[in-house]
Amino acid sequence: MATRPTRELVVVPNPHPDRVYDVTMETSEFTTLCPMTGQPDFATIRIHYQPGAHLVELKSLKLYLWSFRNESHYHEDVTNIILNDFVAAAKPRYAEVTADFTIRGGIHTVVRTEWRREQETENR
Repeated sequence: MATRPTRELVVVPNPHPDRVYDVTMETSEFTTLCPMTGQPDFATIRIHYQPGAHLVELKSLKLYLWSFRNESHYHEDVTNIILNDFVAAAKPRYAEVTADFTIRGGIHTVVRTEWRREQETENR
């Protein structure tokens, strides 16, 4: 497995694919660059999901999140990118990403986005 930042989210078989259950993963070590200033933006990223046939392997998630460190993204954009990539890789029943950014310029920003399996059929 890689030890450098990568956009590949590795999935493993879910040992309980017929059971609906919740998984929450959180890290306070997320950074991306502000597109306006080039300064780092720090956030706690929380991913909550209900697995389908796959689980996301945690080290790959760490390396995936690390890959944003040298890229410029607005808070809203990076949160939705993470959700889109997570859903594409894991194909969960449900997924939610919350990005809680540290205060910048006196403003505290929290972005939350979600996806449900039903949305896939509605968007076709």
